[in-house]
Amino acid sequence: MRTIRIFTFLLSLALITGFQAEAQRKKRKKHDPQKAQETMTEFKKVNSGIANFFDSAFGYAVFPSIGKGAIGIGGAAGKGVVYKGGSVTGGVNMTQISIGFQFGGQAYSEVIFFENADAYNRFVENEFQFAAQASAVALKSGISVDAKYTDGVAVFTMAKGGLMYEASVGGQRFKFVPPNKMK
Repeated sequence: MRTIRIFTFLLSLALITGFQAEAQRKKRKKHDPQKAQETMTEFKKVNSGIANFFDSAFGYAVFPSIGKGAIGIGGAAGKGVVYKGGSVTGGVNMTQISIGFQFGGQAYSEVIFFENADAYNRFVENEFQFAAQASAVALKSGISVDAKYTDGVAVFTMAKGGLMYEASVGGQRFKFVPPNKMK
């Protein structure tokens, strides 16, 4: 009986957190190419080595701000802009729900680089999500950017604020938004 109560409590908490993440995602500002440009500039300012990724990638998705919070069960949400060949091709919504040892809240920016057309097409066709063990390179000033692509994708994050005991991109799901439906 106690196991059922614990399970019910955790399930309820997961649903509440999921609904909160979705509500935050909907409240966030539109898919804003200007904010995405400012985010790219900030990434390059913090570490100029990332410019090579922007120059050589087939495409990339820029998330100016992702909000994340957790107490055992966590949620994250954010909106971004997708580029191919340096031009905007659409927007993207990201959601994440995670379960495990985690606590706190944070805001961060994220850039996902696509090495080739196959990786980019999987993303825009909504056939892409990060596996549970996926991780990102936390961009910091003075640290070389020698990350490599994994399955055609490289991910960089940059903290904006907050404190969170846990930092991963595992479980993120993405929904591509065509340019005519960007809000």
